[in-house]
This record gives sequence, C-alpha cells and structure tokens, in this order.
Amino acid sequence: MSVPAAPPHAPQGQPRKAALAAWIGSALEYYDFFIYGSAAALVFPKVFFDASDPANATLLSLATFGVAYAARPVGAFFLGHVGDRLGRRKIMVFTLVLMGLSTFLIGCLPTRGQVGSLAPVLLVLCRVLQGISAAGEQASAGSMTLEHAPGHRRAYFTSFTLSGTQAGQLLATLVFLPIAALPEDQLLSWGWRVPFWLSVVVAVVGYIIRRTLHETPEFSRQSAARDGVARLPLVVLLREHWADVLRVIGGALVASVSTIFTVWALSYATSDAVGMNRSAMLWVGALANIVALGAIPLWARLADRIGRRPVYLTGAVGSALLMFGYLWAISTGSYPLTFVFGILAFGVVYSAANAVWPSFYGEMFPTRVRLSGMAIGTQIGFAVAGFAVTFAARIAGPDGADWFAVALFTAALCVPPVIAGVTARETHKVPTELLGERRGQSAAEVEGARPVGV
Repeated sequence: MSVPAAPPHAPQGQPRKAALAAWIGSALEYYDFFIYGSAAALVFPKVFFDASDPANATLLSLATFGVAYAARPVGAFFLGHVGDRLGRRKIMVFTLVLMGLSTFLIGCLPTRGQVGSLAPVLLVLCRVLQGISAAGEQASAGSMTLEHAPGHRRAYFTSFTLSGTQAGQLLATLVFLPIAALPEDQLLSWGWRVPFWLSVVVAVVGYIIRRTLHETPEFSRQSAARDGVARLPLVVLLREHWADVLRVIGGALVASVSTIFTVWALSYATSDAVGMNRSAMLWVGALANIVALGAIPLWARLADRIGRRPVYLTGAVGSALLMFGYLWAISTGSYPLTFVFGILAFGVVYSAANAVWPSFYGEMFPTRVRLSGMAIGTQIGFAVAGFAVTFAARIAGPDGADWFAVALFTAALCVPPVIAGVTARETHKVPTELLGERRGQSAAEVEGARPVGV
C-alpha cells in the first residue's frame, strides 16, 4: 500500500484530519479495551473461569485485564522504534487493524464449559494482542496530531486523542447497557459476544480515514535531512532523554484512576457487599464520559493559555482526593451520591490530566525520538495502572469491601504524577521544531552533538 507523499508544509485541513484520525482510532482502541473491562468485571468470571469459587474467578478475570498492560511495554519498544524510523502513519494503521482483529476474535472464543482450561489461555493470548496494539496507538496518534497542530494550539489538537478514548469508553458502556440487562442465561451464552463483534464497524471507518492521512511536516523535514532520522531511536532516547522518560512513566500512573474507576469500582458496586444494580453503575460511567467529552477540550484550551503543568496537576491531585468520595458514595449504596461523585471525579477533574498529557508528554521529546519516548514511558506506567485493579482486589480484603484501603492505594499512585508534573519544564510557548532540546543549547548545537545516524 503506497503512502501519500507529504509536502513540506501540511495541506490545509491536515491538523483537523489528523485530530479526527486520532479521535476515531482511540475511540476504537478504547471501545475494545473497555468492553473487555466491563466483561471482565461482569461476565468472564462465569464464562472463562471456575464459577464454583466466585472470589477467585473474579480475581483471575481482573488479572487478565491487567495482562494487556503487561504486554504494552513490549509493544512500545517495537512500535516506538518503527514509528520514529518509518513514520507515525504506518503505526496508526497497524494498531487499528490489530486491535479490531484481536477484539473480534475474543467474541468468537469458546468458553470454559466447551474447551476447559484452554478457554482462559486463548483469552489471554487475544488480550496480549490488544495490549500490543494499544502500546502504539496513543503515542502515534499523539505524535501525529502534535506535529500537525499549530504551535499555539497543540494541547487542544492533541486532546482529541483522549476525547476519542472517552468516546470509546462511552460507546463501550452504551453497548453493554442492553447486553447487561439480558437474562442471565442469554448474557452468558451469546449476549456478551455482541459488543466484541461490533468493533469491526469502527475499525473499517478508522482505516478509511487513516490510510489517506499525510505524514507530519516535522517528520518529513527530519526524514529529508542527511542525519535526521535516528537509526536507533531507543539509544538516543535513553542516552539524552532518560530523565523525561522517567517523568512520563511516573506521570502515566495517573491512569490508575481510570482503571480503578472503570473496573474495580464497577465490580465492587455490583458485588454482594454493596448490591447496586449493574445497569445503573454502567450509567455512571456513561454520564461521566459524556461530561468528559466536553471537559477535555476545555481543559486543553486552558492549557494552551496558561501552560501544561497547572492543568495536569489539578487533574492528578483532584483525582486522588475525589476517589475517596466516589468509593465512599458507592459504599453507602446511594445512587444520587454515586452519580454526583462519579461525574465530578471522572468526568470533570480526571479530564484535566487526560486533556493535557498527550501534549505535556510529547513536548518533552524532539521529533526523532518523540514516539519512542511517549510509547515507552506511558506504557510502562500504564502497565502498573492496569494491574492496579488486581492489587485493589487484594487490598479490598476477602469480602472485597475495604473501599478506603483502595482509595488510599489509588491516591498513593497519584503521587508520582504530581512529582513528574512539578519537576517537568513548561513547554506551551516553545516552537514545535525546538521541543525536546536540552537546556542551554540551540537546536543546531543539539543536532551537531549527535553522531550521524545514531
């Protein structure tokens, strides 16, 4: 398949097209990712694991949710290297196809009752493929939109990557609402498969948009330079930008708020310890994501005006505090309190961090290692966030009711993002071509200090 040649300057409308391509790809990635999360909390313990031991089956099911996060750092090293060598667009198309295929296959898997212990093995394999796909999706989409965007609106345009994430999560929740309302026998026999099969529709639409997208002007300019593209981006990244990689790893732990909210809190609320209605709890997530779709671009616009750090820190600190309120509200069994705290915590405050991190992290690195830096840093941090659900299930105790310990654990995971935000440089006024320079050096000096082709 041929790649459209990119002109020296992006054609008119490319920033918007890049943002749309990022949005729809992220929507698919996280539609797929979060229907898995909903199924892992509500269905998979009974379909793929030993239902005679519900507590252990739930724990194992939630662990498979984390397996994809473990696969993501591996995918990040490979996809980051390819993206910085060959371009952002190739990775965006590849991740879309891989996620759509692996998700469709999950919907086709035999159950434990049909093939015994082979069923969870096949489930884990498909989940690993989902993780590898997600490893490159946000980093490539974020790099693509950042490098296409006008310099004074980078946060706004890159925020569409996370708006897509929220849209995918919303779509996953809305699809699961009628499925979750099915009679138990229909839900466990065929109903849970339908959301996985529907991912094909979004994959086709996303592929059509992405295959016509031009490569970014910054990457094209770098490719045309004699020594522009690094032969080994990982070497350059770890030699010159290791501190920022560590910041991104720490910052990415803020995703623990999302996984605890989306998966563990849903499992806790619908457990025997609380007994809330599963459809009502799915509506909490749906409404929070609707609010987030409006909040994310607004937070991003603010970040373009006042800087990345204050907005990002508002999201990290506020999310840590509001998690106590949200889990407490669930523990009371009060639907009004749960809706209010859920929407405020996840729809409004967490959206501040979500809106900013694609630009905040991406602007730490120069073009030649941007995709690698974002992919490796975020996916290592996201791996911890993914398994936060499993740790939360352990911390909650044998009856799964110690919500305060889980809230405290989530707050602790928000400390590294705060440290990352406080220690990072502010970049919202730095020209795109100068992003990622070491302090005290001009762009020419930085390029001259690099061995040719490394």
